Amino acid sequence: MARDMSDKDILKMELDQLKKEVNMSRTAVSATAPELIAYAEAQSAEDPLIKGVPEDKNPFKEKGGCIIT
Repeated sequence: MARDMSDKDILKMELDQLKKEVNMSRTAVSATAPELIAYAEAQSAEDPLIKGVPEDKNPFKEKGGCIIT
């Protein structure tokens, strides 16, 4: 998409994006980190990366092995 645009159009898009970003409210990471940690810990019981996937519901389980004789 950017290849089809002139430099002026690209700069206008960047300026529009910066105008949007300057009006966004921001919060310090030190204030939001405890909330993120609490959320992650609360959701960890359902997280398949932590808990694992039951063998009967695992679409990637090995269906059969290769036997070389």
